[in-house]
Amino acid sequence: MYPAARIVRVRGRNLAVEDPGPESGFPVIVHNGAGSRHLFGPAVAEARDRGFRLIGYDRPGCGGSTAMPGRVIADCGADVRAIMTELGITRAAAWGSSGGGPYALATAARLADAVVAVCVFASVGPYGMPGLDFCDGLGGDDLRERIRRMLADPERARAEFRAESAATLTRQGSAGWWLQRWGDRAEQDAAHSRDRAEYLAACTRDVLRADSGGSFDDDGSWEDALTFYNPWGFDVAGIRAPVSLWHGTQDFLPVAHARWLADRIPDVTTHFPAGEDHTNIEDNNRAAAFAWLAARI
Repeated sequence: MYPAARIVRVRGRNLAVEDPGPESGFPVIVHNGAGSRHLFGPAVAEARDRGFRLIGYDRPGCGGSTAMPGRVIADCGADVRAIMTELGITRAAAWGSSGGGPYALATAARLADAVVAVCVFASVGPYGMPGLDFCDGLGGDDLRERIRRMLADPERARAEFRAESAATLTRQGSAGWWLQRWGDRAEQDAAHSRDRAEYLAACTRDVLRADSGGSFDDDGSWEDALTFYNPWGFDVAGIRAPVSLWHGTQDFLPVAHARWLADRIPDVTTHFPAGEDHTNIEDNNRAAAFAWLAARI
């Protein structure tokens, strides 16, 4: 279903890359929320039709990429640079959704000479920064306590996280779970299609490195969680590339996260569509995002 990974070496580590082409398309480095290299088939096809080439990669510790304990979000800059060098790319756009949003922004901040534009969908904001109550509307005091334990007592929190990962793999590693979760919306549009459910399930299995024997490895997922709650390692105010930011008003992730980012990114265009949420914001606006990118290349 997905092309074989291309392995890129960077500082003694492996990065697993998915690059379905075509080489003639303008490169778009995709950071999805899961941290998986896998690209959604319909998005790849639409990108090709519009002259783009989507490229994904497993974040450290996910899928086929070597773990990098202690990494911060800004470290993705060196990884993306290595991927671009390996593929002979000098200019690209960045694309991020959900937890991949900060990584797309970091790519632009760290590779200012190479990234020409950025599209971000339903991005999480930074934890512990003035002007944003990260947990408000997202779990409140329960989430605050969970984050506190992760940062103050990582050994205990790591054990709890691993137990939760086993449950996550059982649920979210199945397309049926996603379809059931969507309820009446299941298979009614592209954002809630069986193809989308299969894709999300595959990303879950890939990120948790699940094998047929039932074992898994959640190092990358754990590292990802820590990167969101620790300092990102870059300042969004330093992004020089134009950024187009989408965030639905019905998203479980509060719009305050997007507004915090938008207030600090120098060249940003914002879209807050009414009625859209975390499940459909990217699918519903992909065509508009490609058109916006095309105008800035």
